[in-house]
Amino acid sequence: MSTADSLSASGRSSEKLSLQSLQSKMKIDPEGYETELGLVYNQFKSALDLFQQQAALSFASSSGVCADPTIYKDLSDRATFLSHVTPFYPKQLAEFPAQLAEFLKSSARTLPSGLRCHVTQALILLINRDMVDISETLALFMELQTLGDRTLRNLAFTHVVHSIRRMNKKHKNEAKNRALQNILFSLLQQDDEARAKRALITLCELHRRKVWFDDRTANSICMACFHSSSRIMIAALSFLLDYEKIEDNDNDDSDASSGEDDPNPRTAQVVISKESIYKAHNKGTVASKKKKKAKLQRAIRSMKRQQRLSSENNNSNYYSPFNHLKDAQGFAEKLFSRLQTCNERFEVKMMMLKVIARTVGLHRLILLNFYPFLQKYVQPHQRDITNLLAAAVQACHDLVPPDAVEPLFKQIVNQFVHDRSRPEAIAVGLNVIREICLRIPLLMNEDLLQDLVLYKKSHEKAVSVAARSLITLFREVCPSLLIKKDRGRPIDPKARPKAYGEVNIVSSVPGVELLEELNDDDDEDKEDRDDIDDLASCGSDDDSENEEMVSASDEGDQIYSDDTESEDDDMQDCSVDEDGDDAADNDSGGGEGGDEDEDEDQEENDEDSYVVDDELEKANVAHGTNESNARAIINKVNKSADRKRKFSDFDGQLLAADTSLRALKKMTEEKLKKPPSDSTDGILSNEDFQRIKELKAKKDAKIALTRQGFKVPSSDDLSAKRVDPAKLEVHVRARLNKEERLALVRAGREDRESYKSRIAVKQKKTGGQSNRQKEHKKQMPLAAKRAKVARSQQEKKRKQNLSGKQFRGKKAWK
Repeated sequence: MSTADSLSASGRSSEKLSLQSLQSKMKIDPEGYETELGLVYNQFKSALDLFQQQAALSFASSSGVCADPTIYKDLSDRATFLSHVTPFYPKQLAEFPAQLAEFLKSSARTLPSGLRCHVTQALILLINRDMVDISETLALFMELQTLGDRTLRNLAFTHVVHSIRRMNKKHKNEAKNRALQNILFSLLQQDDEARAKRALITLCELHRRKVWFDDRTANSICMACFHSSSRIMIAALSFLLDYEKIEDNDNDDSDASSGEDDPNPRTAQVVISKESIYKAHNKGTVASKKKKKAKLQRAIRSMKRQQRLSSENNNSNYYSPFNHLKDAQGFAEKLFSRLQTCNERFEVKMMMLKVIARTVGLHRLILLNFYPFLQKYVQPHQRDITNLLAAAVQACHDLVPPDAVEPLFKQIVNQFVHDRSRPEAIAVGLNVIREICLRIPLLMNEDLLQDLVLYKKSHEKAVSVAARSLITLFREVCPSLLIKKDRGRPIDPKARPKAYGEVNIVSSVPGVELLEELNDDDDEDKEDRDDIDDLASCGSDDDSENEEMVSASDEGDQIYSDDTESEDDDMQDCSVDEDGDDAADNDSGGGEGGDEDEDEDQEENDEDSYVVDDELEKANVAHGTNESNARAIINKVNKSADRKRKFSDFDGQLLAADTSLRALKKMTEEKLKKPPSDSTDGILSNEDFQRIKELKAKKDAKIALTRQGFKVPSSDDLSAKRVDPAKLEVHVRARLNKEERLALVRAGREDRESYKSRIAVKQKKTGGQSNRQKEHKKQMPLAAKRAKVARSQQEKKRKQNLSGKQFRGKKAWK
């Protein structure tokens, strides 16, 4: 056999060719070097047989190093050579890939580390050249990862991931992917811990790279939480929790990026009124302008963020494995039962608890035994208490009965928020209460809320901020629970949380009421413009016309009073028709109520007539008024009176609805029979939908300006987002250990001299001026200087006058 580094070229001169030069010449002229190929291939077979015979005779040492290094080198060199030239000789080397794979499969554990890596690299090269299919060698490469060789493990793992990723880069072959997934799924379900762990790591990496993010892969990773080996379970739990953190970081980065830097701007609009922009730039002092500009920027940022999140939700770019669970309820129940019976350490239990809470919150499951289980761990001195409280918040949603969460809620209030608790614990407790009430507002009552709100006067910043955030939440959710001075200026003073199980059913196109309000406003503006045109067309005439105006106003007053009386009669008839049944049941109560209503109506009519008289007197006195002016004023007052009657009628309907179910049904039927005001057939055009979109944007801008950017998120948004434990202890100062405190003390002593007594410091004092001397050097204003000079001159004159006329006693003579 020839040497490994040189080879005789048969049929030519006796030149010596190395394997590298022969490889390059064979790639240029494959047909001219078939004889050399056969010779090298036979040498590979003989070296392979010799190595297997030596391994069978136990010539290899126990350390795994081959007894004859030349055989090891010949085998690795020829395997690498043949793998490079196989694409040029597919017929001659058709059996070579199978021989190489069989050699690795049978002798991988007994091969030396270097030879094993070289043979694996040769097989990877054949797979990359499409000479071998990845589905035929996937099981082999998964087996190579379990041999304990770190270099080989990294090589095989990288090859598997990159091969599957490259295979799915242009288009996805579902049949091939399914075959590869079945191999990995079967390895994951085995009891062998090493194989199952490598299969799990491969699946997790492919899912994280979003190569396999389908339901089957996600469910197999989640089902690994029930593996018999605790290490596999911990690895699966860690991946699920770390994947959530990765997703949150990506979302935060996308939120932090501004809309101007985005190369693909979204179609969502941010509409701010021109008046607000003008005031922010042109009205007020410099400080007030700065505040208004900052307020505008906050509103714009919050609206952009809401629009970006809504567009991302519509695009459904969320790939969390929890989202693809086929049986989320069964998964949560099974994992919770394992949590109750397992004897793992506390960190593992905390991971299981987080996964259960995340599943319950994301899929809005009902797991009633989970909240009492959390209750026994809710203590301020508990280890990782913020993570535990974050899991408790995550497991709360609007479909959970408030009675099931109330014991846990009371436990948090009693253990964390009281006068003897530390400020850090109070702040965390208030933040947790706010987050739970954001999801289940029915847990809070008026007395408890008013007690918690008193912590806004605390001197600790974390406590006061947490209490004020609770006030801000209930200003939006239910302002009636707050006292009057804490309500501020809420958007909806009558807002209240939904009852348990209450659902809002949409009966029309969302936002169509904005279009109706716009149409009503346009009609009113048109009427006002018509009135203005009528008033402008009429000129001022002589006193006779003024007298006619007075008589016309008297007639209008009479007509107005007649109209009001007729309308009151009609309203009374309607109320009798609607509430006839109730009046029949309650004769005595209804009679008293009717008399009171009549008195109130009479007082309102008197007030309206007084208003008309006052308006007419002003019209008589004013210059240039005429009959048209009087009629315009009468119409204006008539409209205001009609609006008052509408409000009073609406209050009466509400009272009737509270007392009678039949009246409520009648009101509902009338509302359903009422045709839409936007069009006769109720069909909206594309222009109408565009106007609705613009009106919604304007309304959101107005709300964002009034709310300082705060908006209560929907239940779906709360369920989709992970609760960050760090936000529960925001503004809380972390307690420093002894080394950190000493470091702070030493840092403060750097520029300070060594300690000396006060007497020693005074004795060593050499120079310096007194305060009186320093005052003489201070610069004084010009007016003060002149006043000082004038005072000194007056003082000098007074002394001179007294010096010559000093009193020396009473004279004895005159």
